[in-house]
Amino acid sequence: MNSVISFKNINRLAIPAIISGIAEPILSATDTAIVGNIPVTGTESLAAVGIVGSFLSMLIWVLAQTRAVISAIISQYLGAGKLDEIKTLPAQAILFNIGLSIIILIVTVPFIKEIFMLLKAEGQVLEYCISYYRIRVWGFPLSLFVFAIFGIFRGLQNTFWPMIIALIGVLANIALDFALVYGIEGVVKPMNLEGAAWASLIAQVLMAILSLVLVLKKTDVSLRLKRALHPEIKRFLIMSGNLFIRSLALNITLMLAVREATDLGTSYIAAHTIAIQLWLFFAFFIDGYGGAGNILGGRLLGAKDYKTLVVMTKKVNIYGIIVACMLAAFALLFSENLGLIFSKDQEVLNIFTGFFYIVIIMLPINAIAFVGDGIFKGLGETGYLRNVLLGSTFLGFLPTLLITKYLDWQLHGVWIAISVWMLVRSVALILKFKKKYIPLSL
Repeated sequence: MNSVISFKNINRLAIPAIISGIAEPILSATDTAIVGNIPVTGTESLAAVGIVGSFLSMLIWVLAQTRAVISAIISQYLGAGKLDEIKTLPAQAILFNIGLSIIILIVTVPFIKEIFMLLKAEGQVLEYCISYYRIRVWGFPLSLFVFAIFGIFRGLQNTFWPMIIALIGVLANIALDFALVYGIEGVVKPMNLEGAAWASLIAQVLMAILSLVLVLKKTDVSLRLKRALHPEIKRFLIMSGNLFIRSLALNITLMLAVREATDLGTSYIAAHTIAIQLWLFFAFFIDGYGGAGNILGGRLLGAKDYKTLVVMTKKVNIYGIIVACMLAAFALLFSENLGLIFSKDQEVLNIFTGFFYIVIIMLPINAIAFVGDGIFKGLGETGYLRNVLLGSTFLGFLPTLLITKYLDWQLHGVWIAISVWMLVRSVALILKFKKKYIPLSL
């Protein structure tokens, strides 16, 4: 198994996973950057994209955890040499995922005004939130379908095709953003904020079509539904349920952060939106090694090769930390330029540069949490991941947020609370791995 965890093989999986992983934050960041530079009401539009983007990310990532579950189960069967026994599970998993997403969509759409008011949106920002959400939300089931297909490819140790799909989606979204937001003289009238929403939706449709075609042509996985439930569907639902709860806790953190930033004022939520877009970009970049750990961890667990599993875990974490340090150095040198990509409003930029150093300092710690999450998902440790997020959110983030709010530290306090949240997650994963898996390797 040494060739499986070689530098070459880890990066063969990680680099395409990085590229496909950053597709979603790039799609969102593209909207943010282009909308933030609309000549009229750019700051209000930027605030609306931040609020809606956070809410949609919550919905998507709560349900998209099935990607990791599908990947883990398939990779474990691959490692055990029993891949033929799992080929009919993905179709049932995808149907469950999309069905649940449609139910959530139907339930939330009638109450979008109340939802965004709860997040402290008001006036013109609230109006923009509603118009933007009404278009973008219809891409929600499509995103979940694409993520499920990505999970199938990952379980089969293939991150190349998800990368291709993601690249095509990103390029299409960027081109459509410029065309629809700013318009093309004599061809398309400027649609401003709604143009960004349509650009994202069309890109999601394109990615869904490509995903369906490639999974049918490039794998032996069947998407035909069978009446008899697969024996692994119970484990799939339990693991998905654990990650569902975990994602709710995760998104409680992100949504409370957005709520606090919005309550401070339009310029503050705009600055927070820039920071969270960059934080997500860094997270998904580092998470490429988490994806490699997820794929290889499941395979090695299936083969019961615990010694190689421990070596792989150390290697992947080191690579993730190195990448995080490189990203931190880049962000430190070009923090003002990064802010200018998203907004030219000087007040927004002053607020952003005032606290962004906190985001940068925490990147190596974040790397341990992101990579560890991926590995633990591959190992099927979804119950522990659930408990870690619940503990870090309610015993780490929330108390810190309340204390810093009392001290009136504004966005500094919000990001200090997020940093505590990440630190607790990282430490908890290290302790669990040392206690359970290192003894098995001896």
